Amino acid sequence: MRFPRFRIKQEFVIHKLITCYYFELAKNYAFAGESHDFWEFLYVDKGEFIVETGRESRLLRQGELLFLEPDLFHATRANGTIAPNIFIVSFECRSPRMQFFKEHFWYRLEERERELLAVLMEEGENAFGPDYSVPPRKRLVRKQDAPVGGEQLFVLTLEMLLIRLVRLETETKVKAKLPTSTGDKSDSDIADLIIAYLEANLNQDITLEQICHSFGIGKTQLSILFKKKTGCSVIEYISQLKIAKAKAYIREDVYNLTEIAELLGYNSLHYFSKHFKKITGASPSEYSKILNKNLFKRV
Repeated sequence: MRFPRFRIKQEFVIHKLITCYYFELAKNYAFAGESHDFWEFLYVDKGEFIVETGRESRLLRQGELLFLEPDLFHATRANGTIAPNIFIVSFECRSPRMQFFKEHFWYRLEERERELLAVLMEEGENAFGPDYSVPPRKRLVRKQDAPVGGEQLFVLTLEMLLIRLVRLETETKVKAKLPTSTGDKSDSDIADLIIAYLEANLNQDITLEQICHSFGIGKTQLSILFKKKTGCSVIEYISQLKIAKAKAYIREDVYNLTEIAELLGYNSLHYFSKHFKKITGASPSEYSKILNKNLFKRV
């Protein structure tokens, strides 16, 4: 007996990728502008970013995403005060459903969509490497040691994101008040409070004991709920926060390196520089020189 085949309806098919960047930009960054014959989106991971097109000038804040349709001229710049982190993906998609984003081009992402963005960033970094050609040729380069299926997972995640955004815009948002797990909600709330506490006290040498005492929880519970929320340990998260803030301070060019070390609770400039290089692969002064040469991290 021959079984009939069911043909899958595909709303979005990404045919080709053009670029995938993660920029850590200086506060005075400015790009004169360009247009191209493919789709692109810009996502503000940290800070603020200004995008000027033929239709508007828009200030994007952290957690916001903007689609740029093919052949739309766009110029971009930082706001002169805050050093932004920007994730940019450009791609070719001839699916008719993409026309939707010509009218619905701005989004403030919710948690589920931000999680997809996080996967997209991770898989992009895993799959694609920097272009070492001189001068660089604005192209994606396949990493030789990329995990199996990295490029495919990147594209699938991008297609999932597009579907989610269409659903967000078109579905009637009637959120029934269904019973939720008190335990899960409580853990999530505690994790959010701990993260806010860490961000507000980066100048302190915070210990696990202090956190446990401040929030009335044990080390085991702290480890479990924090890993569930962030995917890493508390100590790793503190380290990431300090380095991210250090990069922002350097790009904003208000404090010197000694002052930055003090602001972030390091005992000495030497220890700060050693920790910074261990995490980023470059010393703070080398990172500053890279910015002055208008170079950037490329995913």
